[in-house]
Amino acid sequence: MAGQINQTTDAALSEVLTAATTEVSPSGPRRDPRSRSWLSWIVSDDPPGRALLNVILLVILAALLFAPFLFPGTKALGVASRICIFVILVASYDLMLGFTGIVSFAHTMFFGIGAYGVAIMLARGWVGWTGVILGAAAGAVVSLVIAAVIGLLSLRLRAIFFSMITLAVASFAQIVAEQWRGLTGGEDGLTFSVPAILKPGFRLFPEPVMGVIVNGRVITYYITFAVSLVLFLIMLRIVNSPFGLVLRAIRENEFRVEAMGYRVVAYRSLVCIFSAVMASLAGALMALVLGYNGPDATLSFSLMIDILLMIVIGGMGTIYGAVVGAIVVVLAEYYLQNALGAMSGAISGMPLISALFHPDRWLLWLGILFVLIVTFLPQGIVGRLRRRR
Repeated sequence: MAGQINQTTDAALSEVLTAATTEVSPSGPRRDPRSRSWLSWIVSDDPPGRALLNVILLVILAALLFAPFLFPGTKALGVASRICIFVILVASYDLMLGFTGIVSFAHTMFFGIGAYGVAIMLARGWVGWTGVILGAAAGAVVSLVIAAVIGLLSLRLRAIFFSMITLAVASFAQIVAEQWRGLTGGEDGLTFSVPAILKPGFRLFPEPVMGVIVNGRVITYYITFAVSLVLFLIMLRIVNSPFGLVLRAIRENEFRVEAMGYRVVAYRSLVCIFSAVMASLAGALMALVLGYNGPDATLSFSLMIDILLMIVIGGMGTIYGAVVGAIVVVLAEYYLQNALGAMSGAISGMPLISALFHPDRWLLWLGILFVLIVTFLPQGIVGRLRRRR
């Protein structure tokens, strides 16, 4: 096992050392930049790789792109927006956990900081896009500073000690948000007015387009979708850069990487900063979608549990796993209860089995799904599909 780890580390570092002169794909041979297609450039020479997975992700992309027209209704649009946001939140956490091996419980803190940045600006007098941009930028800067401090002071600690520190910091942030009523609105949170173009009463076109009124909610969704797609592609570029290859090597054997001259703490701190900024921007999008922010909306520990579920179900260390994991968990949270209700009603003649499918037991079935995936697909759905012969 030690020999295999050393070989993996050496291979990753060899790619880093040659990246200055040639472009390297972590999942394949070196590529000549002149022979790359535009699609290969967009996905950073790291496509999903398997036909079935390619089809699944293309269907997901098409469904999200045309979601307002394929799934009309306020609830469906809210679910699609939430999926886009959680894709970024989970992918940003994958940068730390899946690619670097850092276990942090403070990720929702940065998510909440980004949401509060927008909420505070819009609720305290900054109106329109100026407030949105300044709030998102302020949240990103605050997240960057906090992540840098945590990284530089705590990442020298090993395993559980760093995780406990991040858990304590996240709990402290939630307490501050609940108690500092003058700034954050306390437990009641902040309700604010979004820019006029994002309000439900706004109409972009006087007539419906393909049967759908293009109002402020639809525009909000497409802004969320576009920003999420750009951030996702940026993270894909990060993990396929020489910097990302060093992160993979650190995950496999950080002592060997440090012995070869790389400053492991600096790399781990940088990935924490990248991850925190991405999570903060996802939080800013969540505030725009909800038109509200409070401790339970973006800072609760249950959100951290959801992130861990999504990353394990989708597949750690894949980035693409964030897409599948977010869809599975978000759809389960919003629709599994209704599906179980329909099944329970259909078999109402069998009381024992009907009780098993009662809508109130949806968490039980989500837990069973999680256990099955961990047992039979330990590398996650995307991880299994990428390795499928």
